[in-house]
Amino acid sequence: MDATGIVMCALYAHGRRVRELALDEINDALHEPGAFVWLGLYEPDEDVLKQVQAQFGLHDLAVEDARNAHQRPKVEAYGESLFLVLRTARWEEGETHYGETHVFLGDNYLVSVRHGASQTYRPAREACEKLPHLLRQGPGFALYALMDFVVDQYFPVIDALEDKLDELETEMLEAGDADLDVTGRIYALKRELMEFRRATAPLVDVCKGLAGIRAGLVPEAVRPYFRDVYDHVLRINDAVEGVREMLSTALLVNLALAASRQSDVTKKLAGWGAILAVPTMAFSIYGMNFDFMPELKLHWAYPTLMLAVGAICVALHSKLKRAGWL
Repeated sequence: MDATGIVMCALYAHGRRVRELALDEINDALHEPGAFVWLGLYEPDEDVLKQVQAQFGLHDLAVEDARNAHQRPKVEAYGESLFLVLRTARWEEGETHYGETHVFLGDNYLVSVRHGASQTYRPAREACEKLPHLLRQGPGFALYALMDFVVDQYFPVIDALEDKLDELETEMLEAGDADLDVTGRIYALKRELMEFRRATAPLVDVCKGLAGIRAGLVPEAVRPYFRDVYDHVLRINDAVEGVREMLSTALLVNLALAASRQSDVTKKLAGWGAILAVPTMAFSIYGMNFDFMPELKLHWAYPTLMLAVGAICVALHSKLKRAGWL
């Protein structure tokens, strides 16, 4: 990739890569019969985008979206061309990194503009070049290869999120009680999952939109491949919904454990309160300074009272212990 952000620019004809192109050669190459231009850019500067727009005749609004990034996944038609926005996701060093790819698709060209965290699309191009009988269908098959590559990068992310969920569940159940740290990690994982869902869920509508595109841009021979991408996107979204439901359940279980722990503490306090109420009542009577208390004159009254209070307390403790309150 050069300093201007151009990753590759090549001419393809009859399913084969013919030659590399400079930007000022693109317009002439577009008029070659049976050929299309594949241009890959990574965070190009303003001048390069202007040249690309002039060479391919791209719509101003689409170019503005590709320049600014931070777009929602979508597909839009501008005259005889399409503009797609894809969110890329990559799992690296224990967290998800997001980026964007903007794609311009015409009858004889495919332009991709990458922003942020995104792997190079060289593997997708190499895979296309190994299938010349499909690549000769035009840039529609190249678009499928890009989308399939983007969607395939989602699977390691959802697998990592599921692993995180399993770790949280194991830790929570082994501890046997509520943990504020676990609660915080559940919320953090829910936020991470929602960010991932915002990247993947709109692709369902994008794939549906491509199904209705005219045959010139997406030939009939290529449409089954887009249905395969659609199936992968549905699988990803089903997995996301599954993890989201499990996170909600895990949060409820953690809150239930907290309530159970609080209930256990309340029962213990109530049990000890009942035990302490016996001596408190007995000794409070003796603190009233009555003149006529017959038991004050009895030699064994005090030891008898202490033994009675102790016996009652022991009996209460034993009963509450069997009931699980202590």
